[in-house]
Formats: sequence, structure tokens, C-alpha cells
Amino acid sequence: MIDRRKLLAMSAAALGSGCTRAGGKPALLMQSSYINDAEFLGYFIAMDKGFYRDEGLDFTYQPGGPDIIPESALFSGKADIALTDMDTTISAIAKQGAKFRIIGAQFQKNPTGVISLPERPIRTPQDLVGKRLSVSPVSMALVRAFMRINGLAPDSVRIVPDLQSDPTALLIGAVDAALGFVSDYPFVVAQHGKTPVTFLLGDYGLPQFIDTVVVTEDTLRAKRPALVKWLAASRRGWDEDFRDPAAYPKAYHDTWLKPAGRSVEYDTFSNTAYRRLMSAKGGVFAMSEQDIASNIEAVNRLGGHATRAMFDTTLLEELPH
Repeated sequence: MIDRRKLLAMSAAALGSGCTRAGGKPALLMQSSYINDAEFLGYFIAMDKGFYRDEGLDFTYQPGGPDIIPESALFSGKADIALTDMDTTISAIAKQGAKFRIIGAQFQKNPTGVISLPERPIRTPQDLVGKRLSVSPVSMALVRAFMRINGLAPDSVRIVPDLQSDPTALLIGAVDAALGFVSDYPFVVAQHGKTPVTFLLGDYGLPQFIDTVVVTEDTLRAKRPALVKWLAASRRGWDEDFRDPAAYPKAYHDTWLKPAGRSVEYDTFSNTAYRRLMSAKGGVFAMSEQDIASNIEAVNRLGGHATRAMFDTTLLEELPH
């Protein structure tokens, strides 16, 4: 398992906090958080339909991967924008002095949730008492914090390590529930003829923005108008996607979405779930003061050191409503 925080610290020490500079037509490069899949459809649509070009931007999209640390691209000046996890960004700011700012949040709700089967439904944290819950090793700390926040004793739930990161143990009855993304685990369960029961950790004390839009302070100063235009074009791409969540998973199956190797049905299910998880009154990327406060509290409950100063909502305020 790649330790992102250690690699991030190494990048910070070796590279410092540079930023890209572009002359003439505003140029922006975004480092994505993972390989191309339905999680990034809005950006693919915005590129294909010329939404960035309409804003006068020269935009480049860089796919991520399991070994890619998006914040490192910011440190090295190889990217202007990073789509990444809020906790790693906050850690970089608080512990390594990174001059980063979070200017938007793609996901208003973390898709991590508890999935169970209808014959043994688990609908609330309290329903987990006395049950077996499969958890991937990387999520152990998150689950322990979730249990603590919800008043569950450490030994009240039997945690079973999930080394496959899929609902296999749940489907064969080895566990009563599984921790996973509600944007994909339920699809796999449904493929086996089951109707999954789910709830989000974010609805029970651990709200978290996911795929946060992060820039350096230098880029924020030097390219502010371009960043506002990027937010507008990207939002337009997501709005187009969510008009019909089934359209683009099919249209892009053999192009943009090919690296992930998933079925059209799988991507359609995920894309439909994303619409709910990304929905916000202020539009895609919005970060309300109430939600920022809730996220800061949640991060700090997990041992982070988040403050309001790490978030900049002023660019979002310049977008048309």
C-alpha cells in the first residue's frame, strides 16, 4: 500500500512550492486523482464540447493513478489544479507548510458507507453492534473514529479485514455488512440478485468533501480569472452530464472510460449515484459555510488540523447563478 503522506512529505522537501506560469492564452493543467472513470465525466464532457475553449482557456487534463500524488504536482509546479483528498491537502498545509488552498469540492458527500443485505439489514450505526463488518486496511482508522463518534465501544463490532476491497465476504455470508463506496458496491451486490441496504458515514458524524479542487496560493494570485473560468466550464460539464446520467457512460465507454474497464451498466449506476452525492444548492463545487464547518470538525476528529483559512470560497462567489 502506497503511503501518500510520506511521499507527499518527500515531494515537499525536494521540490518546494512552485507554480506554473502561462503567457498569452490562459493555460491550466489539472492533475486528476485517479485513472479515467465515471468519477471524472464532467471534465471529459467539458473538454469534448469545448466548454473550456468557450471560456478562452488552454486546458490540459492529466489522469491520475494508484501511485500518483496530486499534491506533488502542485509542489513541483507541474500542475495548476489538483483534484485530491481533503485530508491529505490539510495535512500538507498543517504539517509541511504547503501554501495550498481548497477552492471547491466536487463531492459534497463522501461515498463511503455501510452496505448490508435485506435479510440482515443494518440501517444505523447502532445496528452494527454485535455484527461483523468487513473493512479495508486503509479505512480502519476511519471506522474506529466513526464508532467512537457514534458511541460504539471498540469491541462492540467485530471488524473483519477486507483485503479484496469488494463485497465478496458480504455476498457469501462471511460478514453482516461491508464498508465501501455506495456508488459501486451496491451495483455488485445487485448483480447477484440482492437489494442492498446502505447508509453513509457522512450522515452520522463524519461529513467529508471528496475530490477537492486545490491550488497553490501563487496560482490563486497569478491565475485567479482563469480559475474562475475553469470552475464555470467544469460545472457546465457536470450539469450536462447529470441531465441524463445514462447518456455519457454509454457514449464514452470505448474512449474516455476505457481505462477503467467497467461495463456501461456499472458506470451508469455510479454516475447516477454521483449526481446525488455532488448535488449542492450553490451548484457543483459549492462549499457552504455550514458544510465547511462540519468538514473541519470531522477532519479534526480524525486527528487533523483543519481551519477555515484553508478554504477559499471567493472564486465560487464569482460564478453566475
